[in-house]
Amino acid sequence: MSQTARKTPDTELSQFRVKGEIPVPILINWLTTVAVPLLFFFAWRSSLRDDSVTPPLLLGFAVLLTANSLVYWLSDNKTLQRRGFITLISMLFTYLAVHAVEDGSAIIWLFAYPPIIFYISESRVGVAACSGGFAAVIFLFSPLGDMLFEPPYNASFRLTMIAVLGFEMVTCYILDQSRRRSKLGLLKLAAEFEYAAKHDALTGLANRREALEQLDAEYQRYLRNARPFSVMLMDIDLFKSVNDNYGHHVGDELIILVAQTLREQCRKVDTLARWGGEEYLVLLPETSPDQALQTANRIRQAIAEASVSTGQGVARATISVGVATTRGSESIDRLLQRSDEALYQAKTEGRNRVCGYNSEAAA
Repeated sequence: MSQTARKTPDTELSQFRVKGEIPVPILINWLTTVAVPLLFFFAWRSSLRDDSVTPPLLLGFAVLLTANSLVYWLSDNKTLQRRGFITLISMLFTYLAVHAVEDGSAIIWLFAYPPIIFYISESRVGVAACSGGFAAVIFLFSPLGDMLFEPPYNASFRLTMIAVLGFEMVTCYILDQSRRRSKLGLLKLAAEFEYAAKHDALTGLANRREALEQLDAEYQRYLRNARPFSVMLMDIDLFKSVNDNYGHHVGDELIILVAQTLREQCRKVDTLARWGGEEYLVLLPETSPDQALQTANRIRQAIAEASVSTGQGVARATISVGVATTRGSESIDRLLQRSDEALYQAKTEGRNRVCGYNSEAAA
């Protein structure tokens, strides 16, 4: 689907499958496998009744259903397979009802139509197909239908058929909506668990595990295209004194403040992570040492200018930042070690400053 194509909730939902749910292509192939022998059987029965029209038509439907599955196997086009199957069974059931195959008893196969349509298609397609089918049955049983097709159904059967078919269609719709809501709920719950596994609960930044995964992905990209990337390891200065003087709730607010500042000052392609406690890590893809130092200083200055209001006055925070950029074929561990050494240098030189590994402080 192109980026400009409009996605409906059903379309997005159909892209996911929960455990135990039968994939639509497999279900269609299974239904085709069952339907083809049945069509051959009833074609043979119709031939015994000296019916010259029904046997070749049923055999034709069997061939077309088989071809539809073969096309899917060759092209792996799920949409084409589903639309082809819906079109063929709609035409087949219409013929069985209108021409009263098997002395009119074949119309009972219409009861298989609603559950199949709702399961293999989007909800709106199921509603449209069932509504059209129900209207067609009413038309077939109407006086005009009697004039055109002369169906051999008595009044009692017609009333019962319309009532039961309508009841089944409504029931299938209700059950289908319940199934879709349950599936959507499971997918949302899974997404929430996945988000929680990758993000820090307090700041919403990536957690250490997710940061390491992003570092590894960027490192593999670096090995392929040789475009360097940088990391910034930063720490809130004298954070323990903030907790001691203002309380842990103010400390949490400062941690959130730093996280918000990082979001404002960094690019969307950068990975922002709470590395642990009052430490943060920022991954800067395709960033040179000079660019990384400039970004780090901009962040440091923005945080120094920010503040948190408390009952005891205004609380401020400063950060120390260590910057390192990939070089050669060094490992990620070595890169992080260099950024940590640069951070330690910034701390020992007075805090509230940025240091690059083996570089002068830039503060």
